[in-house]
Amino acid sequence: MNFAVQFFYSNYKNDGTPRQTGFSESEEYDPFWQSEGERLGASEKGRAQTDGTCNNGPVPNGCLSHRPTPIHPERLKDFGEEEYLNGDVRTWETKGTVDPEPQVTSPPKTTKKKASDAKTAPKTPNEYFRFEDISAAAFKIQSTLQKTPCTYSRLSKQYGMEIFLKKEHLHYTGSVKERGVLYLLTSLKQEQQKKGVIVATDSNFSMAVAHHASNLRIPVFVIMPASSPPSRLRMYRDFGAMVISYGSTSHDSQKHGRHLAKENSYLFLEEDDSAVYLAGLGTVGMEIYEQVPKLDSVIVPAGGECGLLAGTAAALKHLNPGISVIGVEPQDCPLLLQSLKNDFPVKELHTPPNRKLYGDLVDPPLGSYAFQLAKKMVDKIVSVREDDVLVAMLKFQEYEKSTVDTEGAIGLAAILAGQLTELKGKRVAVLVSSANMDPGLVRQCVERALILDNQVSRFSVQLGDWPGDMAKLLDILAREDVRLLDVCHLRHNDRSDLFKTQVECVVETRDRTLSAQLRSVLSERYPTLRWQER
Repeated sequence: MNFAVQFFYSNYKNDGTPRQTGFSESEEYDPFWQSEGERLGASEKGRAQTDGTCNNGPVPNGCLSHRPTPIHPERLKDFGEEEYLNGDVRTWETKGTVDPEPQVTSPPKTTKKKASDAKTAPKTPNEYFRFEDISAAAFKIQSTLQKTPCTYSRLSKQYGMEIFLKKEHLHYTGSVKERGVLYLLTSLKQEQQKKGVIVATDSNFSMAVAHHASNLRIPVFVIMPASSPPSRLRMYRDFGAMVISYGSTSHDSQKHGRHLAKENSYLFLEEDDSAVYLAGLGTVGMEIYEQVPKLDSVIVPAGGECGLLAGTAAALKHLNPGISVIGVEPQDCPLLLQSLKNDFPVKELHTPPNRKLYGDLVDPPLGSYAFQLAKKMVDKIVSVREDDVLVAMLKFQEYEKSTVDTEGAIGLAAILAGQLTELKGKRVAVLVSSANMDPGLVRQCVERALILDNQVSRFSVQLGDWPGDMAKLLDILAREDVRLLDVCHLRHNDRSDLFKTQVECVVETRDRTLSAQLRSVLSERYPTLRWQER
C-alpha cells in the first residue's frame, strides 16, 4: 500500500465515514472537560454536534442551532470570579493584581521555558513552507469546510472584463479566515485540544476560532473588553465559546488573556503568519484556479497580517506562474506599499486609520514572513480611497444582491476606481473575503455611497412666498422622474429676500446622468440654485 492510500485510509473508519478530528470520549477522564455522568449521558448528542450533523442530515458548514459550550463549570476556578461565566455578561474595571504583570508582556527570554509558561500556536519553520503544505491543508479541511462559489459578475460588461467573484463571505462566520483557523486547530496535539484555547480580539479570526473549536470539542475562551456591544458577545456565546468580560480596552483583555494562558497552560491564539495558518488560507487560491479556467489575474485584499495575500499568491504561482496576483489595501493605511519602499515590514502608521471601518484590514500589523512571500510573488499593489470602497459596497448590493464589508469590497473597488485598466478584456477573479459589519454601520456606509454615486443629491433654491411656487418646483421634479426624499423651508435665513424663502431638497435619481440633467433644468429655471457637491 503506497503512502497516499495509507494516508487516505487512516482518515476513515471501517464503515467508510470520516474519522472524527479531536480526542475520543474513551480517553482518560478530565475534570476540566466534562463530568463522568454528563459525558456518558450525552455521548450521542455530543457526537452529533462534533460531526457537524443535524437531525435532517449533514450540514457541511456547521449546525445552525445554538451550541452550548462544552466547558464544565468546575473550570471556572481557573478564572477566579463566578460572574465571569456565560450568561449575563457583567462589566468589571481593570484591577491591579499581585502577579508580576510585566512578565506577561515582556519579550520572551532565551532561557528554557517552564511548563507553566504561556503557550503559543505551534509554527512550522517558514523556510519549509511549500505548495505541498497547502495541498495537505486542502485535503484535511475539505470534509468540514464548504467550497464557496466563484460566480460571473453582472458588472463585467460595465467595466470591460470578465469578473468572477470568489464569495468567501458565505462561510459560516462570514470570513475566509475559517480556512486558516480550521487547519491550525486540527494541527494541534490532542493534549492541547483537551486543555483549550484563548482568543482576546473581536475579529474575523476570533469568530472562526470560536466556531471551529466548538465543533472540534476544543474548549475555547473569548476575552472581551467591557465596552464590547452585547450583540457581539452573544454571537461568540452562540458559537459555543465561554465569554469573559474584562477591562475597558482591547489591550486590557489581551493582557488578561495572556495571563490566563500562562497560569493555566492554555494556548493563546492570535493571528500571525505561521506556515500552518498560511497553508490553510492558501487553499482559496487552489479553489479559484479550479473554478475559473484560463484565469489571467486574481485580486486579493492586502490588509492585516497579509497572510491571505501571501498564501493565495503562493498557491496560484505554483499552479500557473502566468497568473498575476494583485493586492489591494486602503489608501489611508498603505502598510504594504510603505513596507515595500522600506524593504521591511512597517508596523505602524503616523496617521491612525479608521479601525471601526476597516477592521481586519489594519489589525493586526504586517507579518515579516508574509511580507517576504508577498514581495516575492505578488505582481502589483494598489491602494484605493475610502469613497471608492463605499461605492463598491453599494454595487454589491445593487448587482450581486449581497452585503459585504469594506474588506470584502476592496478588491472590486480597485476596478471601479479605474486603477486596473490593464485588465480590460481579461478574465479576473476578485476575492470577496468577508461580510462582518454591524448593520448600523452598513446603513451609514450605504447612505454615504448613494451620495458619492450621485444617486442622492441635495440642493437649495429661493422661491416666492406666495401660493403656487412650491407646486411648480414639485412639478419639475415629477417630470424629471425624481423622487423627493426630504424638503425643508428656511424662512428665517439672511440669504433670502424679504418676500422669498429658501427651500432645501434631498432627491433620489436613477443614476448620475439623470442627476446632471436635473441640475441643468433647475439652473435654467432658478438662477439662485445652490447644488451641494459631494
